[in-house]
Amino acid sequence: MTYTKSIFALLVFSMLTMPVIQAQEVGIQLYSLRNQFKKDVEGTLKIIHDWGITKVEGGDTYGLPLDEFLGLLKKYDLEVVSVGASFEELASDPEAVAEKAKDYGAAYVMCAWIPHKGDDFNIEDTKNAVEVFNRAGEILDRSNIILTYHAHGYEFRPYGSATLFDYMSENAEDFYFEMDVYWFQHGGADPLAYLNKYTDQFVLMHLKDMEKGIKGNNTGSEDVETNVVLGTGQIDMVEIIAKAKELGIEYMFIEDESSRVVEQVPESLAFLKSLEDQ
Repeated sequence: MTYTKSIFALLVFSMLTMPVIQAQEVGIQLYSLRNQFKKDVEGTLKIIHDWGITKVEGGDTYGLPLDEFLGLLKKYDLEVVSVGASFEELASDPEAVAEKAKDYGAAYVMCAWIPHKGDDFNIEDTKNAVEVFNRAGEILDRSNIILTYHAHGYEFRPYGSATLFDYMSENAEDFYFEMDVYWFQHGGADPLAYLNKYTDQFVLMHLKDMEKGIKGNNTGSEDVETNVVLGTGQIDMVEIIAKAKELGIEYMFIEDESSRVVEQVPESLAFLKSLEDQ
């Protein structure tokens, strides 16, 4: 074998054996613009388009017929890759949830809340949720749709030698997780540590930064005005995003629930662009 052919063979072998890292796409969770949608649905979709965003997480038509809303999404080159579903919907009719996802052409379904009494989220709630998610996830998987659970912080209460979230993760057979980095940190967890611990269980991410000086808790509740421009708060966005890229997390959705969302999202996008340029 000649020297040139040897080098070529080595390159091919390296390409075939190196870990595959999916390209990251930055989208937006439409809930960020809930107040804007109340006033002007099409105008709000145009704002997202003008930001250069093409991937969204949603599931609501904001009062419009589904066909009309889908038409507007197409007009503004917006693709719904993930739709929300309530815990009750997943428990009672996961088949209908699958149909909803297919209506949007979405590959993911996300659930963002497990019902519980007041602040009393416990192991019984956790075990019930795992059972519901595994059953619904199996049904969604038949349509090639992935179910994810979005933790809100109350899952990080102690259980055994770890937390309730650890119990969920260790018993997740047919569902995965969407990490909202704000709520992980607010609930007392280290987002980066969990990405390192459960490397194959996080498939989506919410990018949301927390105002410096805010002390979290495990209630899953906080003033939305503590959402700040990415990179200006207390969360280590640089390391978390780098780890998400290493793990191949395909979609990261900006979620900014503050009243300053229209002003802040372009600044957050500029921050993310600066990471690409490094």
